[in-house]
Amino acid sequence: MESRVRMIGVPLDLGQEQRGVDLGPGALRYAGLSARLAGLGYQVEDIGNLEVPVRDVLTAERDRHYLPSIAKVCDTVYQSARAAVADGAIPLFMGGDHSLALGSIGGITDEQPTAVIWIDAHGDFNTPKSSPTGNIHGMVLAALLGEGFPELVHLGRPGAKLAGNDVVLIGLRELDPQEKVRLRESCITVYTMRDIDERGIGAIAREALGKLAHRTRLHVSLDLDGLDPLEVPGVGTTSPGGITYREAQLLMEIIADTKLLRSMDIVEINPILDHGNRTAKIAVELAASAFGAAIL
Repeated sequence: MESRVRMIGVPLDLGQEQRGVDLGPGALRYAGLSARLAGLGYQVEDIGNLEVPVRDVLTAERDRHYLPSIAKVCDTVYQSARAAVADGAIPLFMGGDHSLALGSIGGITDEQPTAVIWIDAHGDFNTPKSSPTGNIHGMVLAALLGEGFPELVHLGRPGAKLAGNDVVLIGLRELDPQEKVRLRESCITVYTMRDIDERGIGAIAREALGKLAHRTRLHVSLDLDGLDPLEVPGVGTTSPGGITYREAQLLMEIIADTKLLRSMDIVEINPILDHGNRTAKIAVELAASAFGAAIL
């Protein structure tokens, strides 16, 4: 496994309505992410934040849900992801809202396919036709599979960046009506909170990795709202009844055991809604577990 981690801040807050997620990269830095990974033996390089336009000056794009600017930012993310992989580094994208995954996953799959574990309370599988809100952070996974706005589907390179059988969703509990139908008809493996409650996160983590065993590289896209808001209050779109801290740790530890992790997103941290940077601190510990931190 690569021993270099490249931290890339993406203060993107254009994909949804709740303000504050643009402060996420700073919160993760303040919580000691770089030092935590360095303590695990990684050579850590923080390249700072990619440029994101200030939402308040984009009034002309408001009716389009900031689509042009999101596409432009995500193209920059795509190129930074591609460059990190080419340099033999593990890119770690610090969000920002989940829209950034259009660029991160697009870029890390530029040369070869990659399996994705997507941890989220929501499916992010809407299209412009199915979405009740029009918020682009709820359309990201659909666009990566080739459905939605052409500006997003063809971002970085033409066409879909993932196949359905390359993706496992974990932690779902809040889906829009048409999104449910779309997910049932897709080839994506989905584990809802009911599955976790009934079967336990350990069994689900191992089964999920088995379903992705046809790939030799793994990307983890961690939306902090996948966890229970009692544990992580600092997220923009809270949904009760989520993954516990210990369940999330176990999931990350089992992922680390595979030694296949090659890239990661940490998204939707909103420090404005947080208590003492608790959410970012938990995110740092989860990232450390994914990168090999062990209890013993």
